[in-house]
Amino acid sequence: MDRDEHVVTLGEAECLRLLGTVPIGRVVYTEHALPAVLPVAFEVSPDDTLILGLRAGSTVSRALDGTVAAFQADHLDPATRTGWSVLVHGRTEVVRDPAAVRHLLRTGPLPWVNSGQEPMFVRIVPELVSGRRVLPAGQVLASGAR
Repeated sequence: MDRDEHVVTLGEAECLRLLGTVPIGRVVYTEHALPAVLPVAFEVSPDDTLILGLRAGSTVSRALDGTVAAFQADHLDPATRTGWSVLVHGRTEVVRDPAAVRHLLRTGPLPWVNSGQEPMFVRIVPELVSGRRVLPAGQVLASGAR
């Protein structure tokens, strides 16, 4: 647990489970040698990879082919100042297998911005997964600590 008793470090399995509860996250990639961040629709696949739904031909779709990227998603409650945040680092690859693309066109995440074109999909294979949960003040943790 972090020094702050109201912040709990999450394990990888819990992080991936939490990612599956939200439809939008932010992908962090390099564009023109500078960091860039873009909100994207995504899902966690059964093999725990992340699938991003992107507009075909977009800058981000070109930048996320065979590179390393970060992905962050969260759920925060401003009223209670509680919630969670998950960060994933991993290698990216454009999904090119025709059968996989057909399957994702039926069931996968659609780009947040609809351009009218068929979307493309990028897979992020998690290599580093970390997360934190912010608890309400005074909540007793499972270990009995406050």
